[in-house]
Amino acid sequence: MEHTFLVLDALLEKIGLGEFAHHYSYIVHTWFVMLILVVSSIIFTRGLQLLPRKGQLFFEILIEKIENFMLDISGPEGRFFFPFIATLFIFIFASNLLGLIPGFESPTANINTTLAMAILTFIYTHIIGIRYHGTKYIKHFLGPVWWLIPLYTPIEIMSHFARILSLSVRLFGNIFGKEMVLAILFMLAGLYLAPLPLLFLGLLVSFIQALIFMVLAILYFVGAMEEAHGAE
Repeated sequence: MEHTFLVLDALLEKIGLGEFAHHYSYIVHTWFVMLILVVSSIIFTRGLQLLPRKGQLFFEILIEKIENFMLDISGPEGRFFFPFIATLFIFIFASNLLGLIPGFESPTANINTTLAMAILTFIYTHIIGIRYHGTKYIKHFLGPVWWLIPLYTPIEIMSHFARILSLSVRLFGNIFGKEMVLAILFMLAGLYLAPLPLLFLGLLVSFIQALIFMVLAILYFVGAMEEAHGAE
């Protein structure tokens, strides 16, 4: 989504990178979110204490909640992909929230960002499947009986690739729509009280969309871990 004024684009323009910022604003804002998360993690994990301070306590509670939520779905066996899931949720949520600030945009309001995360999730799903089943993982795509292979296999392959489209378009569409509505309201009402209800709604949408992406990723991973139903 195009804003009338983007803070990061304006800063890059002053150092001669205006053309790059104009064409690849979503990349600039992606790097900005990454920088915020990296700096925050360094600050709040420096000098860890047994009795945590506010920043450390916040991150500990956040990570614990995400881990418990994931383990309720995947079971203890899914603990090894927790770093990927936690990173995915925190990055998406932070990216979604960034667009609520006037002068910034959500990287997730661009299809390239959501597509990249969907492709990573797709690839990691099959890495997990191969890790658990080895070459037998191919049985996931063969169906319950051998004579259904010509019908079952193409459908199964298409359904797996459709996950990329589902993950990327759902997240992109909802966040893009959220930012369009907020941009129109800010343009009509300025920074007054009128957009405030939409800001709270935007906060809710940001959280729900990050949660949905995370839950779907967990379900795909769990599905890859399950026993294959190979053709007999």
